[in-house]
Amino acid sequence: MHIEPGLVAGAKLLFGAATAATAGIYTAKLAWTSLREQGLGSLAARAAMATAATFTFFQIMPHFPVGVSEVHFILGSTLFLLLGAAPAAIGLALGLLIQGMFFAPFDLPQYGMNVTTLLVPLFALQALAAKIIAPKTAYVDLSYGQALALSTAYQGGVVAWVGFWALYGAGFGAANVAAITTFGAAYMLVVLIEPLVDLAVLAAAKTLRGLNGSPLVTPRLVNAA
Repeated sequence: MHIEPGLVAGAKLLFGAATAATAGIYTAKLAWTSLREQGLGSLAARAAMATAATFTFFQIMPHFPVGVSEVHFILGSTLFLLLGAAPAAIGLALGLLIQGMFFAPFDLPQYGMNVTTLLVPLFALQALAAKIIAPKTAYVDLSYGQALALSTAYQGGVVAWVGFWALYGAGFGAANVAAITTFGAAYMLVVLIEPLVDLAVLAAAKTLRGLNGSPLVTPRLVNAA
């Protein structure tokens, strides 16, 4: 989902920095809540895990240039369900930054747009989870339909933001619109895979003893009380 260098240029890059700063403020709010609930050690450990996972998603796992961007397996809903919203948001931002600093410096001018594209759909996923998952339901007990809804919300949000940045930077020309459409169609194929990954990870978590109360996962993973 990296925005291609040059697609948005000049002063227009400042808007991406502004949206990223707004997402960062909300992430700080989530982090403060998580800090009070589980402590600094837990937040730091889960954020480190999310950072390592994000770096793996972007740098190591297969990724393909399609249309105006690239198709990655980000697995944002998986990070959310295992680690919680705040660690997932911190990890997505830091993992993307590390990748840019050490392996793709040409992506750094687009960092604000890219981090917005990752984080805002995560916040939307969090809001959707609060609506479709009953208060007394642990994440390990989610149905396929719920996992699909969360994955679709996240991946759809990523596609929507990439489309927005492409239109913002290059306009509504036929070639640009066609490239956006091609990217969106390819990227949404991830939705066919991510819910299955979510359910497999949740099923594995359900069989593991000791996760209840563990500082390495979100409390909601196995205990909704």
